[in-house]
Amino acid sequence: MIIIGELINTSREEVEPAVKDRDKEFIQELAKKQEEAGVDYVDVNCGTLIREEPEALEWLVETVQEAVDVPLCIDSPDPKAIKQGLEAHEGKALVNSITAEDERYDEVLPLIKEYDANIVALVMNDNGMPDDATDRIEVATELVDNLLEDGIPAEDIFVDPIIQPIGTDSEMGEHILNAVEEISSKYEDIHITCGLSNISHGLPQRQLLNQAYLVLAMSRGMDSAILDPLDEKIMSLAQASDTLLGKDQYCSDYIKASKSGDLTV
Repeated sequence: MIIIGELINTSREEVEPAVKDRDKEFIQELAKKQEEAGVDYVDVNCGTLIREEPEALEWLVETVQEAVDVPLCIDSPDPKAIKQGLEAHEGKALVNSITAEDERYDEVLPLIKEYDANIVALVMNDNGMPDDATDRIEVATELVDNLLEDGIPAEDIFVDPIIQPIGTDSEMGEHILNAVEEISSKYEDIHITCGLSNISHGLPQRQLLNQAYLVLAMSRGMDSAILDPLDEKIMSLAQASDTLLGKDQYCSDYIKASKSGDLTV
């Protein structure tokens, strides 16, 4: 399971002032905690700082990479900010995101090629947000096929089927699961990711729903998620699910995690 740590995001109440004030110690400590929890990427997002986003994102990239060895997920709606973040990044980054919208695709694709980055492919086109599994599969097919034709390796693509809150549509959970299963079976080498906590937005005891949904989604083919890695239970469930799904040869990673005390029951 590829874990993308979600905590360095200026939409979080405590993070925005830290980025505005360039509080290096706070940001680096948050990054270190996520690395210690076992993330594969640390997400950096300062999208709420619209006027200063490119400069703030560049600072975030430099600041976080001073503190951790894992690569970053450069997360922005602004291609200028993405470019500035990529210029500051060392190694192969993950960019969030490209879509099938003509303008967005044409702006982001050259950056992915220039900086040899992995890319989150968000299943949205010029018709807007998808409604159900069928829409998600159709847009994902269009987007992935275009990326492959334009020379992006399949293993560099992370399809995001756009999880929306189940509190506003009781069928949303099943729509996403059906889409994940179809997309993962159609494209063997691509990854499928998601903003996991979107499923529980607006509901009580959100962690419980997030934990349960991660297990369900992994059983249908999802192999990545943007989540809170400091939730020890969800990290343990990700490890246990990988083991039960045959992705942990001889259960060696599970046994190692158990012996080191990294698993929470």
